[in-house]
Amino acid sequence: MTSTVLVAGSANLDFVVRAAHVPAPGETVLGREFRTFPGGKGANQAVACARAGGAATQMLLALGSDDFAKPIEASLNAAGVQLHIVREAQLPTGTAFICLSDDAENAITVAPGANMALQPQHLPALDGVQWLLLQLETPVDSVLAYARAARAAGVKVALNAAPAQVLSAELLAQLDMLIVNEGELDVVAGNPPDLANGLARLDVPCVIVTLGARGCLARHEGHTLVQPAFSISPVDTTAAGDTFCGTLVATLARGEPLQQALLAASAASALACMQLGAQSSIPDHTEVAALLADATRVPGADAHAALAAWCAL
Repeated sequence: MTSTVLVAGSANLDFVVRAAHVPAPGETVLGREFRTFPGGKGANQAVACARAGGAATQMLLALGSDDFAKPIEASLNAAGVQLHIVREAQLPTGTAFICLSDDAENAITVAPGANMALQPQHLPALDGVQWLLLQLETPVDSVLAYARAARAAGVKVALNAAPAQVLSAELLAQLDMLIVNEGELDVVAGNPPDLANGLARLDVPCVIVTLGARGCLARHEGHTLVQPAFSISPVDTTAAGDTFCGTLVATLARGEPLQQALLAASAASALACMQLGAQSSIPDHTEVAALLADATRVPGADAHAALAAWCAL
């Protein structure tokens, strides 16, 4: 491995209950199976990056001194992620409470806990790091500090702006890549009338918008790229976006062009939707390669044209 990706972000233990549907406000729903899974946007993306292959993966994370931290560490270690752990004695390990419906939709509430203890001074040395991958489940001041340090060190910076919040021009100026879904694009770009205007409003060299079951759209160096989604029957979409982000950055880190990275990330996220859990659902590079080798399942020219038309490009 000649490339290294550092993920700095959140790690949670997910408490997942399955139910017929996600409850409406004030509604009580009788659930069925209950399980716990290692999760958190940062940790999920680190596992996806490591399993994508071709790039060494490190992660900066904060955990409590409790039993909830143990399965998170075990999952990251099993994936081959090198850990830089900030141990927080005063705060519990982050948790997420997830209701997963029979149609694969979910409702998630996060209690950040130790994740909020990540501070600017915790960033490890960036020697040999090519990409820094960030999210917004940790303090935004720390996210900005990490991005600044990476930019100063010549490290490329990717931010998955989730959960959605307004981003400062100062933070945007540090980024090489911004990854958002449609809802996050609305917030970050100030409710644009359409996707094209949203992309144009963001002064970042590369902006990628994930479009759920439709696929994704990218604006890079004056060019627009689309990647239709793979056709699947989803079981659990919990970590689909995180799988996309981690696979995308890992593929770029090993020197692949953006269009190939979008294809690989789309394949990995599709496979992740077909298994339960967050990190437990993330495929490895052999599974992704097998899907990409099946010409009957890879979206073709007609699918690209249809997505481009839908995006009004």
